[in-house]
This record gives sequence, C-alpha cells and structure tokens, in this order.
Amino acid sequence: MKRSPILFLVEVAMFASLGAVLSLPFLTIPLWVQGGSVAFAMVPIFFMAYRWGLKGGLTTGLLVGVFNSLINPFIVHPVQYVMDYPLAYAVVGVAGIFSKPALKAVREGHAKSFAIYIILGTLIGSGLRFMSHFVGGIVFFSSFAPEGTPVWVYSLTYNIGYMLPSFIISAVILNIILYKQSKLLHFGGSQSIKSA
Repeated sequence: MKRSPILFLVEVAMFASLGAVLSLPFLTIPLWVQGGSVAFAMVPIFFMAYRWGLKGGLTTGLLVGVFNSLINPFIVHPVQYVMDYPLAYAVVGVAGIFSKPALKAVREGHAKSFAIYIILGTLIGSGLRFMSHFVGGIVFFSSFAPEGTPVWVYSLTYNIGYMLPSFIISAVILNIILYKQSKLLHFGGSQSIKSA
C-alpha cells in the first residue's frame, strides 16, 4: 500500500481516537487529584510519528490533546489549556524525527539501532510533553504547592510522577510491537527486522 493523503487522514483519525480511548479514566492509573495519570495515550501518537514522521505524530498528538481535554478536563486558564492539552500532546509527535532512521535500521536489519531510535524518539517526545506540563504547573498551579515547597519542585515532582512511568511503558510497548511487526512502519514490501 502506498502513502496517500486519504490513508494519512484515516490513520490519523483512527489513532487519535485510540489515543482518546486510552485516556479514559478507567484505562489509566490516576495519581493526582488535579489530573495526571499513568496512561497508554502516547503509544498511538508515537506509532504515527514513526510511521508517518513529524506530520503524523504532530497531527495525531494535537487531536489526542483536544480529545483528552474534552474527556477529562482540568482547566484554569486558556494558556494553561493549550500547554496541558493540545501543545503537550502535539509535541509527543516530535518523535517523528526518528522515523526515517528507524525505518533504515529495519531495512538494514539492525535491531539494536532500531531499538535505540524508538527509545530516543519516545524519550524526546515524552520529555517535551513533560516540559509543557512542568512550565504550566509552575505558572498556573503554584497555589497547589505545599507551604514551604518551591513551586518548581512541586511541579517537577507532580509531573515526573506520571510522565516517567508513561514514558517507560510507551518505550517498552513500542519496542515489542514494532520489533515483532516492523512492517507496520513502512508501506509496501515485507521487510522485517532481524535479530542482531
């Protein structure tokens, strides 16, 4: 199957919907009263980033963020809304910068390089999402910090509490699925990765 605009739109819609479903409260592990839970919602965004590159990841992430804001909103300010929902999820798609190197590793049968690209992309996407939440926490949620605790420490602790496990879960799931089914990354042909 070749890349086409219609296929792109269909896949963005499907994977953004999947990301929204994976954001539902009964499919997450809630950690904090004001929001923030360990979830699988980033996995579909990362998948689209590795399959379609930046445009797939950014578009899918943006939609997942908007959907997530409708499902489980905690909004105190319009800028905070943008930082915690559309922007935070869209930047997960920056993992798409590793789409071509990961595909090249698949084609050349380099399993270790492939795993490294998946982990790097997942780390960068998760890190950028964390930064969006972290800055938003400092600016908009300082009143939630316990007395005597610096706001940046509160925001760091709060956001790392769910982002670190979400990153680890996403990296593990993506490496397992894409290692076993690397043909999902490309269009046409039947290459799959070989163990190194």
